[in-house]
Amino acid sequence: MKVRYSWLILLLAWFQVSCKTYYQANHKFNLSYEAGNMEAADRILEKNKKMAKSNAKLLYFMNRGLVSSMLGNYEESNTYFERAYVLAEDYRKNPFQVAASFLVNPKLVDYQGEDHEILFINYYKALNYLYLNDPEAALVEVRRMEILLNRLSDKYSSDKKFQRDAFIHLLMGLIYDANDEYNDAFIAYRNAYEVYSEDYLDMFGLGVPEQLKEDLLRTAYLSGLRSELAFYEEAFHTDYVHKPEQGGELIMLWNNGLGPVKSEWGLNFTVVHGQNGLVTFVNESQNMSFPFMLGSNNDEDKKTTLERLEFFRVVFPRYVERQEVFTRGEILANGRHYKLEKAEDINAIAFKTLQQRMAKELSQGLLRAALKKGAEYALREEDETMGSILGIINAVTEQADTRNWQTIPHSIYYTRVPMQPGQQDVSMVLRSEKGREDVRQFTFTIKEGKTTFFSFRSLEASYSPSSYYSTAPN
Repeated sequence: MKVRYSWLILLLAWFQVSCKTYYQANHKFNLSYEAGNMEAADRILEKNKKMAKSNAKLLYFMNRGLVSSMLGNYEESNTYFERAYVLAEDYRKNPFQVAASFLVNPKLVDYQGEDHEILFINYYKALNYLYLNDPEAALVEVRRMEILLNRLSDKYSSDKKFQRDAFIHLLMGLIYDANDEYNDAFIAYRNAYEVYSEDYLDMFGLGVPEQLKEDLLRTAYLSGLRSELAFYEEAFHTDYVHKPEQGGELIMLWNNGLGPVKSEWGLNFTVVHGQNGLVTFVNESQNMSFPFMLGSNNDEDKKTTLERLEFFRVVFPRYVERQEVFTRGEILANGRHYKLEKAEDINAIAFKTLQQRMAKELSQGLLRAALKKGAEYALREEDETMGSILGIINAVTEQADTRNWQTIPHSIYYTRVPMQPGQQDVSMVLRSEKGREDVRQFTFTIKEGKTTFFSFRSLEASYSPSSYYSTAPN
């Protein structure tokens, strides 16, 4: 018996450690990253070799890719991002991992990434290639994004679900545009316009950026698409006048703040027994009831397994927002002001994607809890002590999967700035709702007829770290 209790104590101690959320488990890395100390964040990742082989290795390579990019190591960054991309592709082709999560704690299976997270692997890879002056490789990532977007559209049939990413279409247009592929750029801009108009405005309150309208008109003109140009002139209540490009251009991307982190919440259920193995899990406070066919038709079997399955708790992931500090920005160049327009609200997308699959999360959690309880009471019939131990383990291991890509930004803003060739100074002004102002200075070498891409990352976020550790009330 002493051996059994020692084993139980060690097991519970291990589970206590594993009870941490993903954010908590990587607290040192997160502190370094949020403080902007990328060298320290990189060293922590470098030392954590075990994570490269763990069930969170996708997040490991995503973080390594992002930190390396922020350090200016673009080739190294793309090596890590490519490993993340290949992993994501392998997971997509392996449905066994999804099925396994029905039976065990979902934290114990490989993390496969949220749909929007997978898209942003290629977003960062494309930017890295542009910084490396390799537009052809950037276009390869653009085409990969097209494939991912088509899969996302096929995955969900309902137009009420997040199934199209406007910003990714917009980014594709910007890259095609920079490569003078105006027809492809027009198509990408048109797709982005449709998604902003039809999806984003309703889902996220995010309308069509004014810069996108200008680029849509310009690429329609340059592609010789007269009827399309007339259509959008009427839609935008304007008459387009083409002004031949002089000098070069700067595309400024502002990756602002920190995306949400996942925490955990739970629901208590009671069991209502029906006939022939039918049970219904009920939570009256939430007006929820879920029928399941469990057990056999043998009445004795039902007494030894289901009659004691009266109460249980199921936990689920939830997002905690890290609100932006700076909510407005502009670029000062050539004596003019260029507004940075919000083009992507990653925080809102994360909340939406989790919300739209919550019914599935509930069903999986209930099924998993029922299977665990059934196994526990079956074991009690043979060995009461071991059955009790299994019950404790089941209770402790019932944890939500709190893993997500926590280093991506809260939102992305952008603008296009025409500039003269040569070295040019640019000011970036960021403003908060409370009147705080932050001014940054940059110098770019602009080439005649070329587009220079630059992304700036601000890490300031308004949040209480304690919120990551809370559990929502029932």
